[in-house]
Amino acid sequence: MSIEVYFINLALGTPVYFFLRWLLKRFIEVDHRRIQITWIATILLTPLLYISIGIIWILSISYYPSREFNRQQWLNDQEKRFELSKDLIESEVLLGKTKPEIRRLLGDEGNTGQGNHWSYYLGFRPQLLKIDPDVLIVEFRDGIVVRVEQHGT
Repeated sequence: MSIEVYFINLALGTPVYFFLRWLLKRFIEVDHRRIQITWIATILLTPLLYISIGIIWILSISYYPSREFNRQQWLNDQEKRFELSKDLIESEVLLGKTKPEIRRLLGDEGNTGQGNHWSYYLGFRPQLLKIDPDVLIVEFRDGIVVRVEQHGT
């Protein structure tokens, strides 16, 4: 562990100690017993608090809302398309559609009519250490959509 971890635990442990001292004063009347329990509880609870804060931080960074597909929102806000992609994939609304239908619904974005794999930019999905944007891949067979998936570039 780096030295910063000890300083962070010390910074967290100080208010924990004073809070526990105040709380236990109401329940334990014997001074030396209360001090022992306060120190033991502080030593045990401070690392747990440190780990909990880290987990909450990681979960908050990786959370993003999933919204029902809306064509206007899809066309107007390319950076937040990742919020709409889950609904597109799970509802299977694109399966069985033709290339012109997909072009009308999702837009062109440089996808040529010749290719069997069209990609749509989804933006940067919130994630720890995310450096590449996600894309929606629409796969065609004989001009009909057979698969839709999302992945990072």
